[in-house]
Amino acid sequence: MSGSGKAYLFLLPNLFGTVCFVLIPFLDVFRRSCLQAVGSGFVGLSNYCAVLENKAFWLAAANTARFMAVCIPLLLLLSLWVAVMFQSMADAGHRKRRGKTSGAWGGRRKNGIMAISRIKTGFTLPMAIPAASVVVFFQMLFDEKGWLNLLAGWLGFAGRDWLNGGCAFWVLVVCYIWKNLGYDMILWMTGIAGIEKEQYEAARVQGAGGFACFWYITLPQLRATAYVTALLSFVNGFRVFREAYLLSGDYPHESIYMLQHLFNNWFVNLDIQKLTAAASLLVLATGIFLFAAGTLARVLASENRGKRRRVSTSEHKGKPLHFFVNSGESLPVSAPEYKGKLHKAEELAGHGEKPADTGKRKRRKGRKDS
Repeated sequence: MSGSGKAYLFLLPNLFGTVCFVLIPFLDVFRRSCLQAVGSGFVGLSNYCAVLENKAFWLAAANTARFMAVCIPLLLLLSLWVAVMFQSMADAGHRKRRGKTSGAWGGRRKNGIMAISRIKTGFTLPMAIPAASVVVFFQMLFDEKGWLNLLAGWLGFAGRDWLNGGCAFWVLVVCYIWKNLGYDMILWMTGIAGIEKEQYEAARVQGAGGFACFWYITLPQLRATAYVTALLSFVNGFRVFREAYLLSGDYPHESIYMLQHLFNNWFVNLDIQKLTAAASLLVLATGIFLFAAGTLARVLASENRGKRRRVSTSEHKGKPLHFFVNSGESLPVSAPEYKGKLHKAEELAGHGEKPADTGKRKRRKGRKDS
């Protein structure tokens, strides 16, 4: 049996479970969306028309789309900033401790590593907290008689009902970002760890600053990580129903009335025909969105590969040369200068020392020979 055959053999149990418990039930949902409530007669697309004419459906769809449009960019940007901050702290510590591995520096290094680890743990801790506990904390904080209104009363300000007004949407946004920030941070740090450090050393030798290194080296090589992180954040966005339901119940404020609330209410009222039709529309819209996002990611990746070029110093001897990074941008230097700076970057990355002067080496060699 070939290697691919063995791989499919190992995947067979998972594929069997997916077909039996996901694909077949979804096909039954699609079948029921074209039938009457009791499943006795074929009604075509009338259930879909009823769903599209329902005002509650459009309210829930608009709120869900708004939540995704606000939360996912904020979550991606904040988690990327935190990941880059931790990576910069680690790289700075690595550069400072070259040649300083004992004595007082060793103790400071150990304390610094422990402090960074504790901060990372603080960011990832919400992942381990149950959703019910998170909701209880937010209720104690944002309730009409909660801690925030109590603090506002002490300061002489009037309190407000945060969970039953327009601010309920932003409370849910904060809850979602706080709970998922650590998860996305880990994904970004995994992508950053895969970037070769020699690229940063060579760029710094040529005078590139922190922002230039991030813009021209880090960011272009995180496109695949960004796609995966955004996809998982998009999927996790549909799970916010737990927090929204526990915060405000079946019928919350209209700003946080999501599609999951609508589906839950239709299920309780046994409106199976509307429920199945709306679920089919949701799967179709989500599939189109993910297909478009995947196509865009592949196009950008192909363009990025087309911009990458390797320049050899031997082919451009005496001519202007550019130090190319993965985004296609370049820093102009001459060929001898590039060769010397690249050699210096390799020395810095490998030993933390500058290369010795070649003239001194020749003089020392001549003295030994004499």
